Amino acid sequence: MNSRDGRMSMTEGVVLGMFATGAVSIGVASATGAVGAGIEIFGSPVPVPLPVQGVAMTGLTGADGVAAAEYTQSVVSLETLDAGVRWLLLAEAALPALATVIVCATLWWLGLSLIRQRAFRHSMAPMLGTAAIGLVVAGLLAPMFGAFGRAQVVEQLAASGVDTGDFWTFLYSADLAPVGWGIALALVATAFEVGQRLQRETEGLV
Repeated sequence: MNSRDGRMSMTEGVVLGMFATGAVSIGVASATGAVGAGIEIFGSPVPVPLPVQGVAMTGLTGADGVAAAEYTQSVVSLETLDAGVRWLLLAEAALPALATVIVCATLWWLGLSLIRQRAFRHSMAPMLGTAAIGLVVAGLLAPMFGAFGRAQVVEQLAASGVDTGDFWTFLYSADLAPVGWGIALALVATAFEVGQRLQRETEGLV
């Protein structure tokens, strides 16, 4: 609750500071994870998760209370992998991390602006809009890059004489949750844009 003179209370400042610090920590962790994924992808051997077409788990066949059991993914480690495939797999891991860093930077800036009681900064709406676009792009393009990369891995295995009948030749599966959050952030950015306009109009009347 604000004090009588309109200043933010100490409790509010501490809470907002904790949120801002948490946003920075999450952003750093996401960036570190992306770097680790890049080191793994450009190392050797390269573990690549490949989706399989429902291969039965024979170990559970006929087990008590089990109606059906099957594998949906297999991790294949390759000693050699084309650079183009590595970049596609890196893009799959890096895009969500980049979107997370942008969102966390925006939340940190928002928290700092609220602490200073300057929420309707001119930079706030563009930052929220950028974070919204980042979430939508990462949510849709990251799994597509991964799907193309894994498809090329399957082609490489088939060319080497491996039976790839159990693998999907191409499987694109997008998580729409980041897209939904991106749309929500876009609405928040619009609200901040309206708030800035109202603030300018109010200041012009004073």
